[in-house]
Amino acid sequence: MPHRIAVTGSAGVIGRELVARLLARGDEVLSLDRERMPEPLGSRVKHVQVDLSVGGMEELRRFRPETIYHLAAAFERSEEESGFWLPGYRDNMAVTHRLHDMIRSLGGIETYIFASSYLIYAPPLYLFDTPQAQPVALREDHPVAPRNLCGAAKYYAETELRFLSDVDGLPLRGISARIFRVYGRGSRDVISRWVRALLAGEPIEVYNPENRFDYVFAGDVAEGLLRLAASPEASGVVNLATGASRTIADVAATVLRVTGAAPELMQHRAASAPYEASAAAIGRLAALTGWQPPTALEGGIAAVVDYERAAQRRAA
Repeated sequence: MPHRIAVTGSAGVIGRELVARLLARGDEVLSLDRERMPEPLGSRVKHVQVDLSVGGMEELRRFRPETIYHLAAAFERSEEESGFWLPGYRDNMAVTHRLHDMIRSLGGIETYIFASSYLIYAPPLYLFDTPQAQPVALREDHPVAPRNLCGAAKYYAETELRFLSDVDGLPLRGISARIFRVYGRGSRDVISRWVRALLAGEPIEVYNPENRFDYVFAGDVAEGLLRLAASPEASGVVNLATGASRTIADVAATVLRVTGAAPELMQHRAASAPYEASAAAIGRLAALTGWQPPTALEGGIAAVVDYERAAQRRAA
């Protein structure tokens, strides 16, 4: 039976993958994003182009969703910049609080999936003064001390979500998916930026090549969110990533190889501390869903390269 499902941040790299899957299984989808929904999805979904920090809640009330996937967010660079001050509050804190306030007053929502972040975990767990040969597998029960404004906003949202069930007593199954380093087709992540540059014959700059991250393909993130929503036992915090870690040097070399670009286009820059070595412990994800992200980094990068090459052909 089709479900009424609302997706915020639907035009983003995860949102597009998620909406496509929801439509494929026959759900009725309300899509909300500040950006236009790209085709062919745009003609197949009810899309509201809206700034959720000031609008969109009445459309949600009228739609009366059974499930909400809240993906809308702004992300800052690893090194914080002053310019993130306003978008960090507007697109993370204000949007999420308005959405939670609507949920409190509307009722009838059965499942709520929030796209959280590993930036919530305490930085001393995975940041070091020297490069590390192995990553730290961050667990859901590890200490919390948000790394930056984005992490702080995600943790506050998780706390509000607990308030909805523990204090307000809403019969709402809430899931906070702590997502690690996402890359995907048509994204603004570093992998997509590198691919676009190399396909155009432009150089890429590789900083801190020893750093290790858990890179997860956006399509796998969307699939993981769907599987968590479908698992009756899933609630609370769940890591969503591959459980593996790759160095930036390895990622850059893979992008160079798959694009077929000239080696001299990859320019290394001096590394500086702290060095990150993080990965997700995904035992809870696997136990709840019987699944784990299947896309290897090489396959994901190949999909990004194919997408960007097709985009170049369309633009020519």
